[in-house]
Amino acid sequence: MTKVNKDMLIGEIIAVDPGNAAILMASGMHCVGCPSAAGESLEEACMVHGMDVNEVLSSINDYLEKKAAK
Repeated sequence: MTKVNKDMLIGEIIAVDPGNAAILMASGMHCVGCPSAAGESLEEACMVHGMDVNEVLSSINDYLEKKAAK
């Protein structure tokens, strides 16, 4: 299973699993499809949106773990 980290680009995180886009959007990051978002790290994007990177990271990795366990 691939784990996501805060230094990964938004585009890379979505490439790991397209379901991650829904998690990002549900967290408040509604611009995951914009061109500049693809080149931002998760940490940078969370900073811009006033989000806690560790909470978002935990949500993404929990989702990936549960999906891998099926």
